[in-house]
Amino acid sequence: MSVGKERSADFVVNAAGRRVPVVVNGRSAVPFAGVGASIPHGPKHGPPIRSTADYPADGDKRSPNLREALERCGLRDGMTISTHHHLRNGDQVAVAALEAAAELGVKDLMWLPSASFPCHEPVVDLMRSGVVHHIEGSMNGPLGAYCSRGHMRGLGVLRSHGGRWQAIQDGEVHIDIAVIAAPTADAFGNADGSHGPSACGSLGFALADSIYADHVIVVTDHLVPFPCIPWQIQGNNVDFVVEVDSIGDPKKIVSGTTVVTKSPDRLLIAEYVARFVRDAGIMKDGFSFQAGAGGIALAFVGYIRQMMIDAGVKARFVRGGSSSYLVDLLNEGLTDYILDGQTFDLAGVRSIGEDPRHVATSPFTSYNYHGKGNFASMVDAVVLGATEVDVGFNANVVTHSDGMLLHGIGGWQNCLFAGCTILALPSFRDRIPVIVDEVTTLTGPGELVDVIVTERGIAVNPGRADLLAALEGSDLPIRPIEEIKAEVERLVGGPPAKPALGDEPVAVIQWVDGTVLDTVWRVPEATDSA
Repeated sequence: MSVGKERSADFVVNAAGRRVPVVVNGRSAVPFAGVGASIPHGPKHGPPIRSTADYPADGDKRSPNLREALERCGLRDGMTISTHHHLRNGDQVAVAALEAAAELGVKDLMWLPSASFPCHEPVVDLMRSGVVHHIEGSMNGPLGAYCSRGHMRGLGVLRSHGGRWQAIQDGEVHIDIAVIAAPTADAFGNADGSHGPSACGSLGFALADSIYADHVIVVTDHLVPFPCIPWQIQGNNVDFVVEVDSIGDPKKIVSGTTVVTKSPDRLLIAEYVARFVRDAGIMKDGFSFQAGAGGIALAFVGYIRQMMIDAGVKARFVRGGSSSYLVDLLNEGLTDYILDGQTFDLAGVRSIGEDPRHVATSPFTSYNYHGKGNFASMVDAVVLGATEVDVGFNANVVTHSDGMLLHGIGGWQNCLFAGCTILALPSFRDRIPVIVDEVTTLTGPGELVDVIVTERGIAVNPGRADLLAALEGSDLPIRPIEEIKAEVERLVGGPPAKPALGDEPVAVIQWVDGTVLDTVWRVPEATDSA
């Protein structure tokens, strides 16, 4: 079947007013119907039943290399291979697994990473050669450009961390073989991420893969005698264990913006966010918050820390992505716990391995929308970023104003369910306004975005009258979002130009319940400035 025919599915306009396909990579897709409108039915997906008679009685599941392990798992054309991203830009296992598949002559694989990084650029060549058919996961840098230009043979599917768990447990995505990079493991397959020379913290993003995949391969560079204690992956779910010289470079966990910003404008934004949390009455004894690893979010942690000290306030828990800044709060007695989904620096890695108050969590506990509740809605305030927002408080985190895929969703969509969702962002980047009439790609509905904080003022969603009332008497610069937008456009010379996008879909954005929220359209080569 040709690429064009493969993408010629019918489109409908969903509840967000976005044109979306009703078939995605051969599967029926449900259009977004509104927040909380799609209720799931039926049982969770389950892997095939196995018998201990088929596994070594002494528990030794070692296989000499990845190639043989994949072969023994029955790898064949068209299968789905999954990997995780806890080693971030230092990961060496995902590409090794796909290259081993290439050596076996396998074609048309779907790669299901929990996230991708620049270190995964070799997958572009594997797509060109036909080994990998398409990616359902975040696509950054070269992978995003390859997809955006329409070169990928299938549609990309971008899901949140919780959405990925939902898709796996609901059977929307069937994982044939999960390949799990483990900093420590035993020969039975018990595995831990918080110890060993390549320690990366939690392995929570690989937990769903280990539970629901047909076959599971653990790859480690630190094999210990049974039992591996503690274990985050249970060996009873593992088929084979492969020992290698190195699973990756833990120093490259510190990738992206994991340093406090030095920009005066961005520092002002961080200060505004902290003052907002304080003045709105959110900062009180026993409260909770989550902040990411971007420069503004890290600066916010520094400001709120001092305000907590001054007010004698202690948080019950803080949510991570953990960094040294959250670890400092824990060590200074300013919070009882860190509930950690992944670690963003080596201080976080050390802490999660040594301090029982620093607790590893998974997308099931934190973000999965098809569960009996999750942690996300129990957080009092969350501080997030965005590439664009519009006057309806809708937000975009996956493309920029030119339509190019440059970021994954991560846990961003899931965090929107916090008690107060705050987007902290500069009012323009490279003289391109961030506040627009309509976002290029819809990643989060405006009804779930409560506050937008820029260096030129703070816009509160009109639907949050309670926040506006709580801020009466505050000296914070509360302004209508339209007013901030108009000021920025006067400053930079007008609104950004609409991207010249093609009419061919290259990817879809899924909402946390598995419905299709928006479509990403091809960026013609002539308009690509990258």
